[in-house]
Amino acid sequence: MTTRAGFVALIGEPNAGKSTLTNRMVGAKVSIVTHKVQTTRTRIRGVAIEGDAQIVFVDTPGLFKPRRRLDRAMVAAAWGGAADADVIVLMVEAHRGVTEGVEKILEGLEDIGKGRKVALAINKIDRVKAEALLALSQKLNDRYPFVKTFMISAEKGHGVEDLRKWLAGEVPEGPWLYPEDQIADLPMRMIAAEMTREKLTLRLHQELPYQLTVETENWEERKDGSARIDQVIYVARDGHKGILLGHKGETIKAVGKAAREELEEFLGRKVHLFLQVKVRSGWLDEAARYSEMGLDFKDGN
Repeated sequence: MTTRAGFVALIGEPNAGKSTLTNRMVGAKVSIVTHKVQTTRTRIRGVAIEGDAQIVFVDTPGLFKPRRRLDRAMVAAAWGGAADADVIVLMVEAHRGVTEGVEKILEGLEDIGKGRKVALAINKIDRVKAEALLALSQKLNDRYPFVKTFMISAEKGHGVEDLRKWLAGEVPEGPWLYPEDQIADLPMRMIAAEMTREKLTLRLHQELPYQLTVETENWEERKDGSARIDQVIYVARDGHKGILLGHKGETIKAVGKAAREELEEFLGRKVHLFLQVKVRSGWLDEAARYSEMGLDFKDGN
């Protein structure tokens, strides 16, 4: 039996559906999915098995115009993820077409895509008519020599299997990179922190999504099979702490409950989750916070 294994980088603008596609391909919720843009900060990898092939997804942060140090580190991580991959898939939203952001990515691909297979996945196809899709596909293929074009809906699953089967045939021959039962190479502590951060993002909407980060400080396995997880939510200002706690602590309680339930489902056992909120005014400029998120602090320069 010939096994194959390789890395696939999904690139695109924020909200193009990269995390949704990763989750759909992997069949488990690994990369966080929210309606906020720029929620994926780390190169979370999901591992999908298709026949004898193991496909490791590098879920890159969305490519956008960086304004701050954190933004610059995220964009560097995205291109870094693409540069390390065997196959690159550019995701474009059908209804948005060739935006300024997509133009920028196409320019970047001319360099990063050299010597690599680059496919195009037009996502959210249910939002536009067939003729518009064909015109968009033509336009993009005129701009860049994609090896193949897929029309998909990551959310509904249309076309996803075709893409996964194709990727399985494109990754190089070789031994599998991960044990079969491992779906993400992120340590569980980090996945747990991401889950809590997702719940905070959903709950707080516009209020302070990028001014906070979550870290798992302690993970204790208990004799009864359950786990005690202590997490710290860092915010940049005192005022943010109040927003996070909410009236009589209601907000933080609701977030803790939602995160705990999802963690229990993910781990398949009981979880005791304890959340603390701490103010650290300069966390956006601390190297340690970046390595917690799997980013390189130096990339932010």
